[in-house]
Amino acid sequence: MATDPSEYDKVMPVVAAHLAKVERAVGRTRTSHARQPYATVRQALVEALRDEDAQRVPPQVVDEFARWISEDPGMLPF
Repeated sequence: MATDPSEYDKVMPVVAAHLAKVERAVGRTRTSHARQPYATVRQALVEALRDEDAQRVPPQVVDEFARWISEDPGMLPF
């Protein structure tokens, strides 16, 4: 299915804003919960995402971020 290139320009600011919210939530969780148990980190991350109004992150992505924060926060790409 072809997409009109002008649609890209319209949606990218929305995508960028959402990703910034996710990055803030992950960063805050990493700062406050690095190397803590996975379940604790995951719950804190879910709450941080909710606080940022970014709760539409797929569960698998939340799981992976929580695992990284819990095991090796230095592995995060940002």
